[in-house]
Amino acid sequence: MIQLLLLLLFAEAVLAFLLLVKIGPLRDLVIRSLDQLKMGRGPATVKTIAGTMSVILLSSVMSVFKIQNKGAKLGTMSPMDQVLWRTHLLEASLMGFTLFLGFIIDRMHHYLRKLINLRANVGSSKEELERLRKEKVQFEDKEEKASKEIKKLKEEISSLSESLKKAKLDCKEKDERVETAEVHVASLQKQAADLLLEYDRLLEDNQNLQAQVLGKA
Repeated sequence: MIQLLLLLLFAEAVLAFLLLVKIGPLRDLVIRSLDQLKMGRGPATVKTIAGTMSVILLSSVMSVFKIQNKGAKLGTMSPMDQVLWRTHLLEASLMGFTLFLGFIIDRMHHYLRKLINLRANVGSSKEELERLRKEKVQFEDKEEKASKEIKKLKEEISSLSESLKKAKLDCKEKDERVETAEVHVASLQKQAADLLLEYDRLLEDNQNLQAQVLGKA
């Protein structure tokens, strides 16, 4: 029993050392092995073993106290009782250290797994941050290009507005010229009508004069 407990304690000490100190891929191998152990029926088996060892530990402690009480009543312990007391005390100590070291290994594995997950999340977060930075740079470039395009369009709009104003002024001037020309044409038409009436009148007077001259002759 003692040899088995010493072997188990030595194995747990090696596992704890490998979890504490990273030696090549050994830590990752131990972590993966513990991951496999905690899957399926592993946790139930470990709990059963720990419960059995706890019962044996309690029994050994009770035996140690019984032997001490017996020796206290008799005033001394027999050699056999001393051997049994030391054996039970050694077994209880080894089982106590084994259970405690097993608990330490379990907690170390738990927190190392959390640390690995956090590092993985940090790595993915860094990649996401780098991707966002690249997108930000691209967005800033697009924004700069868009600002230049907007500025260029504003300048074109301003130029077109000036051209439109100038065209409106030219159109207004042409409209005024057309109105003036129309007025002038109307005036000329009126003058032509007046001249035509005057021509008709003069023609009629001329005919009358010719008739009078012919009558006198």
